[in-house]
Amino acid sequence: MTAERVEPAARSAGATRPRWLSAASAVQRPVHADEPDGLAEAVETVRRFTPQDRMQAQNRRRLLAFAARHPDALHRSCEAGHLTASAWVVDHNAVRGLVLLHAKIGRWLQPGGHADGESSLWAVARREASEETGIDGLEVWSEPVDVDVHLFVNRRDAEPSHMHFDVRYVVRCPPGALPRPNHESDALRWVTPDQLTDADLGLDASTRRLAKYGFGVARAVIGSHQPEDD
Repeated sequence: MTAERVEPAARSAGATRPRWLSAASAVQRPVHADEPDGLAEAVETVRRFTPQDRMQAQNRRRLLAFAARHPDALHRSCEAGHLTASAWVVDHNAVRGLVLLHAKIGRWLQPGGHADGESSLWAVARREASEETGIDGLEVWSEPVDVDVHLFVNRRDAEPSHMHFDVRYVVRCPPGALPRPNHESDALRWVTPDQLTDADLGLDASTRRLAKYGFGVARAVIGSHQPEDD
């Protein structure tokens, strides 16, 4: 597979047309760890995702295999690992992306967090982006732009290391948005595509991959679709 041309992910027959979603679109549906329906919805989201490169294809396979073995994969109670959702946050015209200096990990990363039983992973990505950037009125593209699998190591607390199976979305800010850091981030910074390899940021390959596809999808769809009303 090649990654030269970035387009919004392909959809299975009968799937809902992809669109920008706002806060009003989110219907929180947390499920208990022993209920399969919520995980099935999250898994179907990943099944529909069309990988754009070998790493995405590998990560998609790993996530689906893990979810098949762990019915509680949406929950932190699944100690081996669990599903998370992240956001590549772009300004209103997708000129810049927003990264945060993660307080626990001590690295520049994208916003994101645990599903905690929420089956709509796009809603998790939007929620985490809003909480970690302090920006209201965010819109999220309804289909993922990346899937990642990585080992989470918390350097500040005694939480044991475990796997994060991360489903990632592009999130757009309203015009003139001003980020405000909170307790989860020591700093926030806007970056342009040509700054993604800056040594002072030290963004890893996973974050740079998310930025590449996030910028690509956002620029492809901005102006061609209208968000749902708040």
